Amino acid sequence: MDVTLREVHDSDLPVFFRQLNDPESRHMAAFTPEDPADRDRFEARWARNRAAVGVDLRTVLADGDVVGNAAVYGEPGEREVTYWIDRAYWGRGLATAALRELLELVPERPLYARAAADNAGSLRVLEKCGFRATARERGFAQARGAEIDEVVLILDAN
Repeated sequence: MDVTLREVHDSDLPVFFRQLNDPESRHMAAFTPEDPADRDRFEARWARNRAAVGVDLRTVLADGDVVGNAAVYGEPGEREVTYWIDRAYWGRGLATAALRELLELVPERPLYARAAADNAGSLRVLEKCGFRATARERGFAQARGAEIDEVVLILDAN
């Protein structure tokens, strides 16, 4: 599949909302909004992120279809990557391809990432893209209603 990134369009938001509300995807991501089914909060969050200075936000396309999103956000020196791929496309290399493209668009380093410690797929994607684990922390995962272990990763300039 041909994976590309582009600016987020208003028409992408219903797709992102549906993806966020897939129970299996939410469980795997773990760190989600408190009430992902609250459409008004979802819309407000996306409006803030799209308007924010320093947030590099992209829609992930596979063969022209919207399959997710990817972003870099945060303060200089502490910027973090995030991505979400529709569960129907897991295991096909799309997250890796999308993250690699995002890393080309945003060349600054270091960049950080976080993933639930049991999210082997996401950890694999990050490692394939050059991130290395630097720490383990505990954090409250809204999607699981509990504190869980998460891995903190870094992508250095080298």
